[in-house]
Amino acid sequence: MIAPPDRKPLPREFFDRPVLEVAPDLLGRILVRTTPDGPIALRITEVEAYDGGNDPASHAYRGPTARNGVMFGPPGYVYVYFTYGMWHCMNLVCGPEGTARAVLLRAGEIVEGAELARKRRLSARNDKELAKGPARLATALDVDRSLDGTDACTTGDTPLRMLAGTPVASHQVGNGPRTGVSGDGAVHPWRFWITNDPTVSPYRAHTPRRRSS
Repeated sequence: MIAPPDRKPLPREFFDRPVLEVAPDLLGRILVRTTPDGPIALRITEVEAYDGGNDPASHAYRGPTARNGVMFGPPGYVYVYFTYGMWHCMNLVCGPEGTARAVLLRAGEIVEGAELARKRRLSARNDKELAKGPARLATALDVDRSLDGTDACTTGDTPLRMLAGTPVASHQVGNGPRTGVSGDGAVHPWRFWITNDPTVSPYRAHTPRRRSS
């Protein structure tokens, strides 16, 4: 169970900072997903930073579209995208409005509502695998495009809310290249994780997709 002091909501000011400050500071924080069947709480253990127009790997690199519009809005909102025709991934927008920075939530530990997450992640061999990877995380929390644009900092009713949790000490934070990123952004050490945490996903370098004949 989450201790009462950790239930304090994260203020919008937390996200209104450079993405490379917000990303490692999200480790150990708690994301609560409220579903019709009850809440699921996730302790964040792995993230990746994406730096908007300065970052060729960012969805916002070439400017706003119908898909990425939330990234250009206020900090503290949720950006959800659909990928490979089957998976959703969840991000938290940060930085000043218009800059389109965001942090991808790559992995986490389910600390409440594991029984609900298990129903959505039937292929998980154990609870450590429930949210081990960005698509698994979104699946376990029942996150899809309908939640794109959700305010995770509001004090009112919301299906997604960020709580203070317990920040991770700097010596417990690892960092390295982002998973699956190619080109100029491949070497940026913008993936952050809690060292030795069993829920952190394995690193995978970019593998070019084979063209169909």
